[in-house]
Amino acid sequence: MKVVYTPAHLLHNPEVEIERSSAHSPFEHSGRAEKIRETLASDSTFDIVAPTAWGIDPITKVHNPGLVRFLSTAWADYQRDIKQSREVVPDIFFKSNLRERMGTGQEPASVNGKLGWWCFETTTPLTDGTYEAARGAVDVALTATQIVLDGAKSSYGLCRPPGHHATTDLYGGYCFFNNAAIAAHHVASTTGSKVTVLDVDYHHGNGTQQIFYERDDVQFVSLHGDPTRAYPYFTGYAEETGSSKGLGSTLNLPLAARTQDDAYLQSLERAVESIKKFAPSLLIVSLGLDTFITDPICDLSLTTDGYDRCGALVGALGLPTVVLQEGGYDVNALGVNVQSWLHGLARTS
Repeated sequence: MKVVYTPAHLLHNPEVEIERSSAHSPFEHSGRAEKIRETLASDSTFDIVAPTAWGIDPITKVHNPGLVRFLSTAWADYQRDIKQSREVVPDIFFKSNLRERMGTGQEPASVNGKLGWWCFETTTPLTDGTYEAARGAVDVALTATQIVLDGAKSSYGLCRPPGHHATTDLYGGYCFFNNAAIAAHHVASTTGSKVTVLDVDYHHGNGTQQIFYERDDVQFVSLHGDPTRAYPYFTGYAEETGSSKGLGSTLNLPLAARTQDDAYLQSLERAVESIKKFAPSLLIVSLGLDTFITDPICDLSLTTDGYDRCGALVGALGLPTVVLQEGGYDVNALGVNVQSWLHGLARTS
């Protein structure tokens, strides 16, 4: 299996995030991707290749061009206009109720205001190389997708930063551009075929859901921690099933705390049956391994063997499959968990 990797991810290197009313070392850091790369590089099953450059056009087909422009200059603008700061985070967030009965407003002129216009939370600081790293992650996703379009049964894109929380207009949740959504839209719009995004990250992929919620050519299926207790809290409920043309093309399967392998696989079987009914020509998996039993910020209880079983169940669909990395924060176990999931996929696909 080809593994697409770029060292560009190293350019996004925050040392601090603000989460749960404290400033601490980021859970999402460069060591995550490096551990995965090291593990897969030592396994002859995998062939690590570099991505090709795709430019910004595939990004602006999914994201507001204003978001792309902002991210391309925001860190430098902040250094020039506000103060020298290694990490840049918003002081204030725009919410529509601030302008109730006054219209929707417009992007502020101040970079401080722009931060709150384009970002939705505090755990996702900008650093000097964030934009280049985010562009690199998109290139990884699209290159991995092209490998499958060219005839491979499967491929793996080692995307960092991750992407599934980024919406059309907003970044946050460690995500700047929605790698899986960009890849899915590229396939659906250029081939005219249906695509499914299966999101197995612990955290609901609110961005991917929002982007495709009214579409019937891209299905979104997600297994995640129940949002009554789990980030991002405001999306991922079972009653969210799509709207307009997309009604019925979204499936959310919220999970109880400490869900173990067997129960998780029962939910994954439901997801697989839904995918079969949708009958896509290509499957994109947003692979989060923060469902692991010792993940430091999540509360499910999957095991390394369970990931092999999950990959095998997905592989049994027999669909051309692109796997793109999302979360997973037990760094010591992350590489072997990715390896296990991909081995399961390859064994049955």
